[in-house]
Amino acid sequence: MSAAEIDRTLQRLAHQIVEKSGGTRSLALIGIRRRGVPLAQLIARAMRGIDGVDVPVGTLDITLYRDDLSMRGTPVIRGTDIPFSIKDKTVILVDDVLFTGRTIRAALDAIIDLGRPTAIQLACLIDRGHRELPIRPDYVGKNLPTSRRESVAVRLREHDGEDRVVIEEPEEA
Repeated sequence: MSAAEIDRTLQRLAHQIVEKSGGTRSLALIGIRRRGVPLAQLIARAMRGIDGVDVPVGTLDITLYRDDLSMRGTPVIRGTDIPFSIKDKTVILVDDVLFTGRTIRAALDAIIDLGRPTAIQLACLIDRGHRELPIRPDYVGKNLPTSRRESVAVRLREHDGEDRVVIEEPEEA
């Protein structure tokens, strides 16, 4: 995906979320660190253009909720920043790539520890399949079938200096 395709996709996701939710008044977006955060901010900006409302955006660090923590070495905790109550909100959890579902499972645990929202929905830029858990997104930017050996790299200006999505082939040994 090019930068223009990413922008169009995020605009479409924003419209779908606003339409399904009947507006933005009870919504909150929470981006999963790292690339889910700028995606949530971009979706919120698009929603402001649609509905004229500033939807609150938070940042969720799931590091300590991961089920593979023991396999990753020393964890780097970047912090959660959700400066609003999630009570009585429909939380839209935002991530860049949905793969096995394990990141989302960890994110759900983390959100529930923060309170009880009315509902939690999932928006992802890319759904590449290969689920290991029964997790399904409510909003998908693009379904991108891949092999398990391939990886999907979402590159965003905030972290990588460019907006682009690419499929990366595994390096041969």
